Order: sequence, then C-alpha cells, then structure tokens
Amino acid sequence: ALEYASEALKADREFVMPIVRQDGWALKHASQELWADREFVMPVVRRSGIELQRASQELRADREVVLAAVQQDGDALEFASKELRADREFMLAAVQQNSCALVYASEQLQADREFMMAAVQQRGLALRYASQELR
Repeated sequence: ALEYASEALKADREFVMPIVRQDGWALKHASQELWADREFVMPVVRRSGIELQRASQELRADREVVLAAVQQDGDALEFASKELRADREFMLAAVQQNSCALVYASEQLQADREFMMAAVQQRGLALRYASQELR
C-alpha cells in the first residue's frame, strides 16, 4: 500500500508507522527523510536490526541506534559507521549484545591484544575473530 502513496505521505511518520507494523516489506517505500528520523528508525531496528542499512549515515553513527540494531541482529553492525566499528568502548558494548559483532570490528581492534582479551572475557567465542597473530 505504501508504494502507491504520495511522497508527502511516505515522509509522514504517523502515516507510515501503522503500515510498516502490519507489513514490514513496506519499509522499503518509506522516504529518505524518515530514514533520517531517529524516532522512526529506533523502533524499526529494534524489530529488525538489519534495517540499519536503510538509515541515514548520521544514524548509522549513533551509538544507541546501532546497539539497538545489533542487539536484534549482530550482522547489523556491517552498516554501522567506520568510526563506531573502530571505537573500542562501543565495540565491547556491541560484543556484549552479540559476540558475532566482532566480525565487523576494525582490523586494528581485531589485532589489539588488550581489546581482544576484554572481548574474550565477555564472550569466549570472540577469539575466533582475533587476528591470526593473536590466535
């Protein structure tokens, strides 16, 4: 239904939210303005983390938004900003949410002994994402 709506309606959060609650596929028709709207994106990524890929660059750099997405789907971290994926504190928080998040950590973090030790202490499986030199 959303695909047939006017551009103005596709940008109207009150119009779009009830539709996407009923039909998740309708998300692909939401406007770019909505994908830059934190109040729209947060409940969406909490339900389907991978939808972070549609969010604005600004929201892909928002710690809270990205952690919510990662909690729902660890692979959402693929769409986080490079800065967040290189941020030690953020990545440790992401690993707490989902140990698979380390696959998207920067190479520098994957090769950082101190970081990887902290990650392994949180989640033992984290070791499989360490650089070859650290294994």
